[in-house]
Amino acid sequence: MHPPVQPPPQPRRRALRRGPLRRTSRDTSCQTIHDTTGDTTRSRRTTLRATALVSLLVSLLALSGVIIVGMVRRETGTEGLLVGLGLAVFPVPLLVAAFRWLDRIEPEPRRNLAFAFSWGACAAALVALVTNGFATDWLAANIASTSPSEAETWGATAIAPVVEETVKAAAVLLLYRFRRRDFDGITDGIVIAGITATGFAFTENIVYLGNAFGEDQSMGHTGLDSLTVGTFFVRIIISPFAHPLFTILTGLAFGIAATRYPRRRAARIALAALGLLTAVLLHAIWNAASSLGDVGFLLVYGLFMVPVFLALTALAVWARKQELLSLPGYLAPYITAGWLTPAEPDALASLKTRALARDIARRTEGPAAARAVTAYTTAATALSFHRRRAHLRGPDPDFATREQYLLQRVRQYQRWGRPALMNAWHSTGRNCRVANDARSATSRRCTGDSAHPRP
Repeated sequence: MHPPVQPPPQPRRRALRRGPLRRTSRDTSCQTIHDTTGDTTRSRRTTLRATALVSLLVSLLALSGVIIVGMVRRETGTEGLLVGLGLAVFPVPLLVAAFRWLDRIEPEPRRNLAFAFSWGACAAALVALVTNGFATDWLAANIASTSPSEAETWGATAIAPVVEETVKAAAVLLLYRFRRRDFDGITDGIVIAGITATGFAFTENIVYLGNAFGEDQSMGHTGLDSLTVGTFFVRIIISPFAHPLFTILTGLAFGIAATRYPRRRAARIALAALGLLTAVLLHAIWNAASSLGDVGFLLVYGLFMVPVFLALTALAVWARKQELLSLPGYLAPYITAGWLTPAEPDALASLKTRALARDIARRTEGPAAARAVTAYTTAATALSFHRRRAHLRGPDPDFATREQYLLQRVRQYQRWGRPALMNAWHSTGRNCRVANDARSATSRRCTGDSAHPRP
């Protein structure tokens, strides 16, 4: 059984007036100096170790990127590489913007997103390119009944989904394992998986479009009948979401494991394996559809892939809404402690109110104030998720330190955030009696700043 989550600290510190801090004995002073020195040494070692690991990871990703560029250039030629690069970049901003929009209530750190995209575009793509090519060649060479075209079909249907989804899932696993503090639930799992798959699809599209351009050059095809245009239409226009859709299933499983089974390791492993298996199956169905002809492909696309895409989109939006609805319950202790007014948690739980607060701040105080409101709502949301994470799997050793940091962030931007948020709350007609959800034991009246003294 994990220890209970401690109540939040009071806004005004009075630790300097307490008796124990007045002791000045030589033994106590020496012990304090010794403990401080030990903590500093351990912290320095941890920082150096983390810096070395990050440097090694960045170097490996950069090396993977260089190797990928060389392999693609050798396969498509310099001109094919440039054409593929220019065409493959089109869906990337749209996909990244869609995932950032989904993650806007408490954005994932940019370093995590950069790692996920780089892993997909460099490391995962390199492993998949090498492994898929080797497997296809092995099938063609060692199975007598397999022609080169059949080997390619079997490789795309049976081998590529397993390899590609596994190496993409590795990015989700690494962030889940080593950046657990930033992995708060289903939304984070979906976003990390989607960004990873976006990077992977970007590199894969370069290869496909570069090869199509090279074939058109050799065959003299131009215009709308060219293979490049057809490849662009299929991969960029009608199915840019394909790879993100597959890998989102793995991210969804990790997100559920993080929130539903935080202390049951066997359940987490089983759920992650089930998510990966589902992603592989969906990927295999999609790849197999290309061998069914135009009519078969369109049937699979319209009757299967589009409904799955819409269902997962609805699930992602629902999961974000549930995370918003959890804010009042987990922020309630900070009302009692004096950090928040009774209305603030409920206002923070409304995307409409948060957006209106930014607009109000921008109109009345300027863009800097709008950014401050965003920072305020983000810090308050992170504070709620921090407390929820501690409630689910027990407080981390640095729980109090992290909580104090987030509280100071809230206080730093509350000067601009609170008035704008309360004005938006009143403007939406929600200045009424509201009850806490099932996670809170009391109800409270939303009457704005006057209902509670400023901390």
